[in-house]
Amino acid sequence: MSQAIKEASKAKKVGEVPIGAVITCDDKIIARGFNKCIILSDPTAHAEIVALRKAAKKLKNYRLNDCSIYVTIEPCAMCAGALVNARIKKIIFGAYDVKSGACKSVFKIAKSKKLNHKIEFDGGKEKYLNKECADIIKNFFKGRRKNNGGEQGSTGVAEVMTAGRSWSMAPQKSTEK
Repeated sequence: MSQAIKEASKAKKVGEVPIGAVITCDDKIIARGFNKCIILSDPTAHAEIVALRKAAKKLKNYRLNDCSIYVTIEPCAMCAGALVNARIKKIIFGAYDVKSGACKSVFKIAKSKKLNHKIEFDGGKEKYLNKECADIIKNFFKGRRKNNGGEQGSTGVAEVMTAGRSWSMAPQKSTEK
């Protein structure tokens, strides 16, 4: 996860939302990515998608059956869907995204019985640096609000409210049935 955090730092340096991802195969990092939506003018250039594209190119295969992804924040619906399509074996994430997470928080795309591939996942735990991952996002948006002239209140350590989104270290009940 520390390598995904390094990728998130790269995103922050270029003014992107600081989310980072790394993909491993046989316990070796084969691809890295960080959010590039703004710099590429591409709404799909999330860290996970950037890393997926690099991994597929490196392996010369769009199926990443034996690969795992480490990402600082629980993947959104778009990213979780792409990870399912790539047949990623496991998702490991740092902090829960209680507003749009698609592994457990809001949707359950990673393990949906309606899809032809299910992904193991784990996240939001101390061993995955959940506090550090949540703090990266929290501090990024806190700085943005400060620079924009208004400070919004935080909901505390357990849940980070930033720019209308929440990143949490604790799992939330899913609203999907």
